[in-house]
Amino acid sequence: MLRFALCVAGIYACFLTWGVIQERVSTTPYGSEENPKKFRFFIVLNTIQSLIAALVAFIYIKVTGRHLNISSTPTSLYLKYAQVALFNCIGSPFGYAALRHIDYPTMILGKSCKLVPVMFMNVLVYRRRFPLHKYICVFLITVGVSMFMLYHRTEGGSKAASTNSMWGLFLLCTNLAIDGLTNATQDQIFHKYPSHGSGQHMMFFMNVFGSIFSATYLLIHPYNNELWQAIEFFSEYPAVIRDVLLFGLCGAVGQCFIFYTLYKYGSLRLVTVTVTRKLFTMLISVFWFNHVLSFGQWAGVTLVFSAIGLEAYIKKQENAKAKKQHNTVPVLVSSGTMKKPIDKFA
Repeated sequence: MLRFALCVAGIYACFLTWGVIQERVSTTPYGSEENPKKFRFFIVLNTIQSLIAALVAFIYIKVTGRHLNISSTPTSLYLKYAQVALFNCIGSPFGYAALRHIDYPTMILGKSCKLVPVMFMNVLVYRRRFPLHKYICVFLITVGVSMFMLYHRTEGGSKAASTNSMWGLFLLCTNLAIDGLTNATQDQIFHKYPSHGSGQHMMFFMNVFGSIFSATYLLIHPYNNELWQAIEFFSEYPAVIRDVLLFGLCGAVGQCFIFYTLYKYGSLRLVTVTVTRKLFTMLISVFWFNHVLSFGQWAGVTLVFSAIGLEAYIKKQENAKAKKQHNTVPVLVSSGTMKKPIDKFA
């Protein structure tokens, strides 16, 4: 439990910092006040982050005394790594495109339902089955976080006006489906290839393949000159280089916690952490700055914590049952037959 708590703390700390730096890179004008310019080259930004994350994963693997085992890794596993990297690359553009047709609260609300497509894709594509309490917890967390976001009011006190279109909602659903398929495929890799690597191995190969895909797109796309524009921006405004590298480093360290959690606890537990991160962040803000939550938001918080409590209680019961079975030993008689197992602490 302590190990999982450290993973949660690491994810929260890294990605809260990462989010602040991302906002700085994408919204802060660089240059003089007479001619300010903003950094708008997001594919280049993602490519740099993938390269840094691959380097950090490689260093982590070497420092911990492990090996990449490139020659002994099955070709089918490389194809799976390439598949999830491709899903990861094509998912984000759908999210960015959706924001042109829907408002930001709707995007946040959709992201809060990410547990549903992750579970749905696990069941539909890879035929996995989960205990009943998992479905109940996913339902409670999804409804709870959705209520918390839905009843979040603007500073003026009224809910944000909706500017959504069916095309924007379709793009959002596509983004969520691709994200769900990505997480489900990662789960399937760990189940199918348990002896080939760890979470950091997946992190390394996913980011290597992701870098290759993004760089290929930037270099060969005939109607996209983003790479050369970004290089020109870097040379004209060197200050942005520091922010971009810091952005990539925070994201890479956060990915170490992400992939470790994915490897040890699975995609459902990981997505639960990432989905509820914003809720816990806003709760800290509420208690720190004495903000007021609406009744609907408190109801959402109650549902989320009920789900977390249910999951923790059932996990505790399962651990107690497993410990009891471990402490129960069979007693053999001289004839070679086995007596009824007795509890050695009886």
